[in-house]
Amino acid sequence: MSVLDLSRLQFALTAIFHFLFVVLTLGLAPIVAFLQTRWAVTGKEIHERLTRFWGQLYIVNYAMGIVVGLAMEFQFGLHWSGLMTFAGDVFGAPLATETLVAFFLESTFLGMWIFGWGRLNRWVHTTLIWLVVLTAYLSAYWVMVANGFLQDPVGHVVENGVARIDDFGALLTNPQAVGALLHIVPVCLLTGSVVMVGICSWHFLRGTPDVDFFRRSLRVAVVVGAVSSVFAVGNGYAQFGYLTDEKSQVFDGGHWVSFAWPLMEISGTLYMMIFFGLAFFLIKNAFDRARPAWLRRFWHRFYVWTLPWPFVVVACGWLLREVGRQPWVVYGELTTAEAVSDHAAGTVLTSLVLFGLLFATLAVLDWWLIARLARRGPHDLVLGSDGIGREEPEFVLAGKD
Repeated sequence: MSVLDLSRLQFALTAIFHFLFVVLTLGLAPIVAFLQTRWAVTGKEIHERLTRFWGQLYIVNYAMGIVVGLAMEFQFGLHWSGLMTFAGDVFGAPLATETLVAFFLESTFLGMWIFGWGRLNRWVHTTLIWLVVLTAYLSAYWVMVANGFLQDPVGHVVENGVARIDDFGALLTNPQAVGALLHIVPVCLLTGSVVMVGICSWHFLRGTPDVDFFRRSLRVAVVVGAVSSVFAVGNGYAQFGYLTDEKSQVFDGGHWVSFAWPLMEISGTLYMMIFFGLAFFLIKNAFDRARPAWLRRFWHRFYVWTLPWPFVVVACGWLLREVGRQPWVVYGELTTAEAVSDHAAGTVLTSLVLFGLLFATLAVLDWWLIARLARRGPHDLVLGSDGIGREEPEFVLAGKD
């Protein structure tokens, strides 16, 4: 493989791994904030435990995503110096804003939220998690502004071979950025819902005594999943309007990533059917609880085994968007070959192997930690505890309100 191929492969690996962490983080954050708001309003213990249980899964995924995100920042200077030389002033501005304004604020608010259990007024504490959500999605917006410039370079002029910002408003309102964000937000919420349904189903299969706890979680996940699936599919189709004729080759079967679009299309439609079907049966279950046990177990197993599927679909979406504009890194202005750094192939290969091993390790560790906390259920919760891992007394939440 050439230096260009190796550099592209390494960036793809980094970006996809980072995006997989981000999509779950953005999906769980608003759900955790909603659960805590219910606790702040009602003062009921069940809502606090729901917040703590799903919140600690969110925190683990957030922490792992930070490490991959830091590694991704190094990619631009390490392997794509041509991009930074040509478009660093434009492309780097929203990324710097994302880091200095959105990410730092998000991390600060999150730290205050984590260590504020039992120390802050519950309304102040609830405000903190909503500030985390706000800054998280603000961070996503700035990233999409940077990516939108690569897709459709607007709001700039080229002087002496270097791009300079000419119209900041055009850069911020780039349809490629806004349209993609409107699609990604419901996709993240849908992914978080699928993960919640899978975890709840696992506990139902295991005969958990905390039936009421996971039924409440399931109801929240189903509502969020049903609504977000509609917007994810609708805004996904709307992305056609932002594609140029030159990029259409990825949809007509003439490109190796052409498989991604029908897979995304079918998956989105199936998730709409699944979540609206779940909503129907949850409503029906209030009047008819006599469904066959084997049918319930079949669907619970289905939800558990298909839990990783949204992440596959998300990766396909990234491939469709990023590979589709090749051979351009800044569409129509800078090719990928011009953007790559002048390194030896062996150097890039070594970097690829080391980063690949790091990301694989983090992904396995993230999955293991989340699975371990999810299997434990709403007992011995780490988030909001005294910090020494003391065992909390187990009790059945069924019948509690």
